[in-house]
This record gives sequence, structure tokens and C-alpha cells, in this order.
Amino acid sequence: MDICRFNFSHGSHEDHKEMFNNVLKAQELRPNCLLGMLLDTKGPEIRTGFLKNKEVHLKEGSKLKLVTDYEFLGDETCIACSYKKLPQSVKPGNIILIADGSVSCKVLETHEDHVITEVLNSAVIGERKNMNLPNVKVDLPIISEKDKNDILNFAIPMGCNFIAASFIQSADDVRLIRNLLGPRGRHIKIIPKIENIEGIIHFDKILAESDGIMIARGDLGMEISPEKVFLAQKLMISKCNLQGKPIITATQMLESMTKNPRPTRAEVTDVANAVLDGTDCVMLSGETAGGKFPVEAVTIMSKICLEAEACIDYKLLYQSLVNAIETPISVQEAVARSAVETAESIQASLIIALTETGYTARLIAKYKPSCTILALSASDSTVKCLNVHRGVTCIKVGSFQGTDIVIRNAIEIAKQRNMAKVGDSVIAIHGIKEEVSGGTNLMKVVQIE
Repeated sequence: MDICRFNFSHGSHEDHKEMFNNVLKAQELRPNCLLGMLLDTKGPEIRTGFLKNKEVHLKEGSKLKLVTDYEFLGDETCIACSYKKLPQSVKPGNIILIADGSVSCKVLETHEDHVITEVLNSAVIGERKNMNLPNVKVDLPIISEKDKNDILNFAIPMGCNFIAASFIQSADDVRLIRNLLGPRGRHIKIIPKIENIEGIIHFDKILAESDGIMIARGDLGMEISPEKVFLAQKLMISKCNLQGKPIITATQMLESMTKNPRPTRAEVTDVANAVLDGTDCVMLSGETAGGKFPVEAVTIMSKICLEAEACIDYKLLYQSLVNAIETPISVQEAVARSAVETAESIQASLIIALTETGYTARLIAKYKPSCTILALSASDSTVKCLNVHRGVTCIKVGSFQGTDIVIRNAIEIAKQRNMAKVGDSVIAIHGIKEEVSGGTNLMKVVQIE
């Protein structure tokens, strides 16, 4: 794994601090690989409440009462809902989807503090499952007081690298979070989660303000027609690829592995197709958060990604990107593009990038080389943030003084990690002036001896 996600829809700060520290302890076993830390905000989501017996069996045709008293312990006849304005927002005939659409309920009656629905299909659901109200305007703030508290009192002081912002609908929402982070949190990357039709409509403007995108397919598939999710996924991945911004494909990728030791063939194909589409990251959620086979899920997902990457025609992919990306481009991007083209032409095993802020490595990753990008940085934050970019392996170095020595040391590390071997060609790019951010303008080919 490269990034650890903390879902703030659940748990207290104390719970998350304990998990955060557990990750840091586990990371001590591989000190050269610094994990990125991602805080996933609760956002304006709606969830069911707690249950008397942890799960309930809802039967088709039965009546289900949804109450706005979130302290209520639910059963087969009555479940709590976190959205206080539910009775005022829905009307008879509306459909309410629960647990990623596992259960559909039709609204029959609305009252001051509860709603009466009819269960349209039988299913077993657990506690605190997400609820969606298709075609209903939800009166909730994008950034709640809880989200502000989580960002200011956890993400910033604990050193999180990413914020996955739930239910982002406009560029203004992203700017709101950016302003909230302020100078103390300027190092944190904002990854909007696209989960509804508004996010798709305003996608281009959202992307322009963002550091990356997450396709949250679970909620998205309930807000738009399920058969359109694949198209939305492909379009968003394509647009992110052209902008050189990372994109995370998430939700139900290996869903069956929450209970089974092996994924379905359809799930394997889904993960592989996301890689072939051009996604930078694939994300597991319930499979590792509450599943029975978390290690197996991560292992099989890694294997699928490697198999899919081996099938890509990288020369064709590079040319399609070059043809689609508008010119003129910056000097740094021209050097990065040339490095990728040269690497393909001479079949280099590695591209080494010396980068203070990660910008150089991001530009190389934009052009999707077939070889590994080995990024060297003196910044902890840069190293962790580059984990979200496809094909980038990052190593922390003390400084860039003595560029040739730094590159030689990087090659030795690459040999130890089986990224390169004696006789291979390696591309190295950096700036003429050492330790000057934004000055990448030099590329050279090194033969490993």
C-alpha cells in the first residue's frame, strides 16, 4: 500500500490517533517507504443510525419508519437517520437508497420528525450505512462544523498529506477548504470526491482548483444511473490524465472480499480496466476497514495492477498524450516529456528525478513512462504526496548538494530494489543550480556499470 485513508464518517479523534500511530509503528518495518496519510471528510452525507442487534433483515413489502432522533436504536421496523430535515426534504413517491443501494425504500408518508416508507427489496444491513436521496435537494453544508474541526484539529497537527473532500459540487467548495487550511495546511493536497451530478456538471472547474480527484462510485452510482457510472469514470480519468493530476478510483473494487478470500472475476476485471483507463490509484475501503481478508485484498489488488500495467502499449499511450496536450508547455514540462520519450527510445529501466516540491516527478508521471520514476526529495511531505502518482517511487535524501553523488546513490538503491541492474540505461533530470526549486532544465543518460 502507498496511502492510508482515515474515514472520518466514523470514530473519534482518539480512535483515529490510535490508528494513525499504529500506521507509523508498522511503517518502521519499511523506513524507506513513507506512507501518505489521507483524511476523508464526513461531508454532507446522510447515514442510518445504530441498531439494537448490529444488523437488521429488511423484508420486501414491509413498512420501515425513518426517524430523525439519531440516538434511537433501530430494528426491523424503525431506523434512525442522521438528516434532521429528511421529512421536509422528501415527499411521497421519492426513493431512498440505503447501504450503497442494497435497499430501496419508497416514501409513503412524511411527518414532522419521521418518514414512513415501504421496503422494495429484501436485504440485511448493518449500522451507520449511507443513505442517498436521488433527485432530492439536500439542505446540508458542504463543510460542516465537524469537518472544520477534523481538518483544523486533526489533519493539520497530525501531518496528514491529503484531504478527500466529500460531495464537492463546485470550485467554490474547493476554495473554501483551501482557505480553511490556510498557511498551516498549505502542504496538504485537496482531493475532491465526485459523488453526484453537480460534481460531474462542474467537473472541469473543480479539477482546475484541485490537486487530484477521487471517483466515489458508490454514492455516484446512486445519484446517477448505474449504467452511466463507467462513462463518468472514463471521462474523469481522461481529463485528469491530460492535466497531469492524479485520480483515485474507489468503492466496491473488491467488495466480495469483505467476506470471501478470493474476488469475483468481474471485480478483477474492474480493477484492471481502471488501470487501463489511466487511473493513478485504486482504493480499498470496506475490504480493509472491516473485511475478513484485508491483507489478501491488498495483495490481489497489487497483482492485478501489475498484470494490467504490463498490457499497456506505452509508446501509443505517450503519443496520444502528446497529441492531446495543448502547447506551448513550460521548459520543465518539455524536459520531462523529453525524458519519457528518450526512456522509451533507449528502453531505459529508470527515470531519476531530483525534486524539491514534487513538480518534476509529477510532470514525468503525466506522460506515463513504462519504466519506474524514482523521485528524490529532501521533503517528507513531498515524498508522501508523490505516492498518489502512478509509476512514482520516492526516496527521501538529505540534500541535493553534489548532484552526481546523489544520482549515483540513487542508482545503488535502485539496484538493491531490483529497479535496475548493471548494463541498464538510466535517465536523470534535475536543475543546473542545486537545491533551487522550479529550475529543472537538464537531462542526461547514465549507463549503470
